[in-house]
Amino acid sequence: MKRMVTYSILVCLLILIGLGLFFGGMTSRADEFTEEDLKRWQEEFMVVVQKGRELWVSPELGTNQVACAQCHPNGANTHPETYPKFQQQLGRVIGLRDMINWCLMNPLEGKPLKLNDPNMVAIEAYLAYERRGVPLAPGKH
Repeated sequence: MKRMVTYSILVCLLILIGLGLFFGGMTSRADEFTEEDLKRWQEEFMVVVQKGRELWVSPELGTNQVACAQCHPNGANTHPETYPKFQQQLGRVIGLRDMINWCLMNPLEGKPLKLNDPNMVAIEAYLAYERRGVPLAPGKH
């Protein structure tokens, strides 16, 4: 009797695992989303882009009343599509975030942003948005 109960429990567990695998495969995957998802994600992205633009034109990131936009109106001549690349000012290959921080510390005389700072993400999003449609060209000068 004890053996029969153990066997029954094992069969039930196997059936449950099989059903879980079968129906688990029917759930949505990461590459499946609705038009509503796309709209919501685009709206959230544009909120971050707008925050990046606000930071870009404001002198609040520095201490000398200079804004990024004074040297780079609308993100001009920043070429985010070319990063990572060798940057002469730092003497090594860097990412766009490193160049943003260099500019914050030097021309703007401010403090660097942490790489995961929402303001850093916003600035990167703004620059990428301004250059949308431009092909990626890492390393290009």
